[in-house]
Amino acid sequence: MNYTRLFLSLIALHAILTIGAAVAQEPVCPLGDGWKFDAQFSDEFNQDKLDAEKWFDTNPGWLGRQPAKFCKENVYLKDGKLCLRADVAPEGYYSEQDKQKGYHTFRTAAVKSKQTVLYGYFEIRAKPMNSTASSSFWFYDNTPEIWTEIDVFEMSAKHPKHGLLYHMNAHVMYTPTIKKHFCKSDSWKFPFNAADDFHVYALEWTEEHLKWYVDGKCVRELKNEYWKQPLTINFDSETMPNWFGLPDPKDLPSVYEIDYIRVWKKQ
Repeated sequence: MNYTRLFLSLIALHAILTIGAAVAQEPVCPLGDGWKFDAQFSDEFNQDKLDAEKWFDTNPGWLGRQPAKFCKENVYLKDGKLCLRADVAPEGYYSEQDKQKGYHTFRTAAVKSKQTVLYGYFEIRAKPMNSTASSSFWFYDNTPEIWTEIDVFEMSAKHPKHGLLYHMNAHVMYTPTIKKHFCKSDSWKFPFNAADDFHVYALEWTEEHLKWYVDGKCVRELKNEYWKQPLTINFDSETMPNWFGLPDPKDLPSVYEIDYIRVWKKQ
């Protein structure tokens, strides 16, 4: 046996496998050339626990929308997916102080990026929970000078009216020149039940425009006049009594699952 040839073959095989693994870690942007993969904000959620260098397992600046409080126990990774659960709070979970603030009955979940990002193509593969509690993917940040927000989606998959609607929004709370909140909202009707399976949802955010995508199809485009502030990336579930109503306890626990988030920056 020619051991030298065998040794060289093994080195070549190792190199091929290493290159293949590197390629697998850097997916190609669906928008084509000119976009570079951004590992800082991407996550396949294949670890045993949430990457604490990238993510908060709650929202450190917000307790949640009453009556449900964001609960760290309701954020976990399972089978390579980020899971955000809405459930009925165990008896005695809420303190009297919580109740005075309007928190009771339900618990939900939130995940927030530790860093802010400005512009890019942001894609997730996700399945909303089969409940009227919301499943959301959004961006925001607020400083004393400026507060803006981009909602990629807010879904209430089991709602009799909103269940087939993909709600998209862009908010301006205030800027140095704008003092009154306004928003530019739109919705797109699903041709399927989003809670039945995973689908790909994305936002293309550039200095010129915002574009929303579902399974590679652009479903909305908006000129970018105001959303030029670095923002945090957020996933959450909320109770929205004035919009979606409160969830039926019989539908809980219910889980919003995110398979991955992949981010590309324009070169």
